[in-house]
Amino acid sequence: MFSVDKILLSFTVQIMGQNATLKKISAQLNLSISTVSRALKNHPDISENTKRKVKELAALMEYEPNSYAINLRTNKSRVLGLIVPDISNMFNDSFIAAAETDARKSGYSLMILQSANDPQQEAENLKLCKHYRVDGILISQSAGSFSTELVNKYQEAGIPILFFDRVPESGNFDTVCMADEEAATIAAHTIITYKKKNVLALFGDPELSITKKRMEAFSRILEKHKNIETDIRYCINSDEAKVHTTSALKNTRPDHIFCMSDEILIGVMKALHQTKLRIPEDISILAMSNGFIPGLFKPEISYIETSGYELGKLAMKRMLENMDNKSAARAILLPARLVEGGSL
Repeated sequence: MFSVDKILLSFTVQIMGQNATLKKISAQLNLSISTVSRALKNHPDISENTKRKVKELAALMEYEPNSYAINLRTNKSRVLGLIVPDISNMFNDSFIAAAETDARKSGYSLMILQSANDPQQEAENLKLCKHYRVDGILISQSAGSFSTELVNKYQEAGIPILFFDRVPESGNFDTVCMADEEAATIAAHTIITYKKKNVLALFGDPELSITKKRMEAFSRILEKHKNIETDIRYCINSDEAKVHTTSALKNTRPDHIFCMSDEILIGVMKALHQTKLRIPEDISILAMSNGFIPGLFKPEISYIETSGYELGKLAMKRMLENMDNKSAARAILLPARLVEGGSL
């Protein structure tokens, strides 16, 4: 018979500062390495008494399984790569929070990488994901970065790839994004309902499919109403949104400003705060938003909800499903809705 307490007293000096291994545990307990391994895995062939003693000693020796060896044996890293253009973006921040929570519940960790909206950095991040043998990649693409050959190369290597939010315009890929056309259509009809006549519409990077879809749907609705003047402009960031807003206010002042994103909304509000215009009496505002930024202003800004959190849950669900049971690529849309504030 053997006692963990006696073993601990006898071998404390020996194991201090040493890396615990299955071999060292088996030597202390006079058991085979395979018996120790199976005991740690709760194998039914191992007695409960032996399991208890093995686990107690493993805990005392601070034994940790060799994850690299396990990965090589199972060909699974239990890590997913997640690539975003900008981690500080509120939408991406909430997406990451939801994705990480659901990944962890399923036994996965996330390796989060930032492309800084740089195609070259995005390609390097993809290489890094492959190097660390991730089990799948979720990616929101950079402007002008998409390459069918590049993505196919990784998928052919057995790495599932899912695009979210900023997704390719073509190709047979898994995509999860907002119902962009629906969201833009709701925005356009809201402007019509509130009888706006002179609209400044600020959209994001014109190279991105998300911008194209939203702008085309928005314009298609408003073009049918000849009594509505629409000035469409593109903004790469909040600074450009501020500049465009300031410029528009100096000319024929719009009675409404539409913002395609939270970042654009921030720039618009910075410009308006430098004026004496009242919201909504002098000018009204409608944005597409994750929901947090509109609540920072008084009155609260009305917005079409684009929830990064809900999209994160939807994307992770699809990724896990596809890893468990490979299926044909799907394009999944998250419905949009109008959240009334006091800015219309």
